[in-house]
Amino acid sequence: MSQHHGKDNERELTPGGSFLLRPVSPEEVFTLEDCDEEHQMIARTARDFMEETVMPHVEAIEEEADDQLVARLMRQAGEVGLLGHYLPEKYGGSELDKISSALINEQTGRTGAYGIAHVNHTGIATLPIYYFGTEEQKRKYLPGLATGKLIGAYCLTEPTGGSDSLAARTTAVLNAAGTHYVLNGTKQFITNAAFSDTFIVYAKVDGQHFTAFIVEKDFPGLRLGPEERKMGMHGSSTRQVILEDCQVPVENLLGEVGKGHQIAFNVLNIGRFNVGIGCLGAAKEAFGEAARYAVQRRQFGQPLAAFGAIQEKLADMAARIFALESLQYRTAALLEAAFAPIGRTGGNISAEFVRRSQAYALECSICKVFGSESLDRVVDEAVQIHGGYGYIREYPVERMYRNSRINRIWEGTNEINRMIIPGMLLRMAKAGQLPLEEAIGRALSQDPRLDLVPKVSPDVSHALGEMPDWLDEMKLSFLRCIGLAWRRIGERLQQEQEVAMRLADMAIWIYAAESSILRAAKTVAKQGEETGALQVSLASLVAHEAVAEVERAARYILDTLMEEGTAETDVKKWRQALSAVSYKGVREQKRLIAEKMVEAGRYQC
Repeated sequence: MSQHHGKDNERELTPGGSFLLRPVSPEEVFTLEDCDEEHQMIARTARDFMEETVMPHVEAIEEEADDQLVARLMRQAGEVGLLGHYLPEKYGGSELDKISSALINEQTGRTGAYGIAHVNHTGIATLPIYYFGTEEQKRKYLPGLATGKLIGAYCLTEPTGGSDSLAARTTAVLNAAGTHYVLNGTKQFITNAAFSDTFIVYAKVDGQHFTAFIVEKDFPGLRLGPEERKMGMHGSSTRQVILEDCQVPVENLLGEVGKGHQIAFNVLNIGRFNVGIGCLGAAKEAFGEAARYAVQRRQFGQPLAAFGAIQEKLADMAARIFALESLQYRTAALLEAAFAPIGRTGGNISAEFVRRSQAYALECSICKVFGSESLDRVVDEAVQIHGGYGYIREYPVERMYRNSRINRIWEGTNEINRMIIPGMLLRMAKAGQLPLEEAIGRALSQDPRLDLVPKVSPDVSHALGEMPDWLDEMKLSFLRCIGLAWRRIGERLQQEQEVAMRLADMAIWIYAAESSILRAAKTVAKQGEETGALQVSLASLVAHEAVAEVERAARYILDTLMEEGTAETDVKKWRQALSAVSYKGVREQKRLIAEKMVEAGRYQC
């Protein structure tokens, strides 16, 4: 696979979260349909590898009889270039753009336990060395990690600290000779532990300074606990990594003493995006199983797919996948714009990475939350469509159901990621990076100049119906709610978690709806209304659900935080702004979507 970079990746970055404050045009948003021939070739390579090499072993992986099977498959992936896509060619990688990486990681998401091992290795277990390592560290470790000769793991969580990573108890003390750091502590739930060669380990130097280290499996003092017996992802290795006077050479300190938090939290932004894209691949796989079963299984003399209740389930599942697909590839292009220039100017690569990874931390959290919760919904309905057979291990959806649950926990729980979203917005506003205060002021004062309707041509606007106006109302509702929260709660917003998480829900659904609507608009503009009709119907279902979710969250916030002196007529108007959305024609849209999906036997748009 050759080097490939997306267009316009040198342009000035649009601030993360700015979609909430301004109209966005379809031309600004990258969609899956924008992928070029090289992207398509990379996707085929990844799909073929997963289908031909990994999928035949899914049941064997699940049975856990061979704890080295996943490692062998990963080395085969390395041989065909699927492990080094994030890395430059000089370190053995293929230096692909972030869209290509997303296409690869979507395909790994179909494979369950194997995919978790693969994505952990290529992402959070490898990228810390690339972005924060010395040149000597990069040349020593990255070529092996890019090819699968080395396999990596990431060690952040501890038995007494999950989400509170900075409360780590693992310590690192420099020995008297100044040659080694001596690490003591235990890391919990470490993916790939059984077969990893390198471990990114976080410890507090002298018990105070949170710092990262590259630890090799054969360093004296490192040992592993037994395999955890998990609900799902059977076959992926999950163990404790126990450090007992573990001797780590000083040259294996990663980054700077006391700066480990910059590595941990910024690399996790990429990890959160990867959770979302993996959930997309898994959701498509589950949907295909459900759609095909709905045709094969007959009840009352006809296939399940002929029943309206099943058609509605399939249509709702497809709409969720369409929304997830739309926002993931939109975000992939944002990440490409952010990361592609790193290192080209000859500057400090780690400082560039920290600044640029924070640019779209909000969007990455949205990908993680929406992706994991959409997958949960899809696999749940897939089991329901299978009925009793969905509860039997002989059927793949049973495994998919168990596997999906972990995605709402790792890479920061969904609750933590929800708290990040309003927190990042307010932080960026205070830093002068977002004109949030001005937008809030206009929204609260009913300033007519605050026009948030997407800019589309009249022909396209006709095809989209009222969806652009709904998007405008959702953004106004969000600005009013965050404005009231800021005025009433101020700096205590992070402590008022019920309000903060509902603000996050509003932002998540606005991003999902906008990504879907603009994608459909772009397809209609390029290929015509007839070709884009399916996408318009899918976007409509997403928009209807978004309106309902945004309205529910807004009602809670307005009723909870209503300020004295706020005009009751304004409040009533705000609370009812989204309640007039019509459901006329939705039943017919769902039946059409289900028909298309059943005919294909898989998700398509």
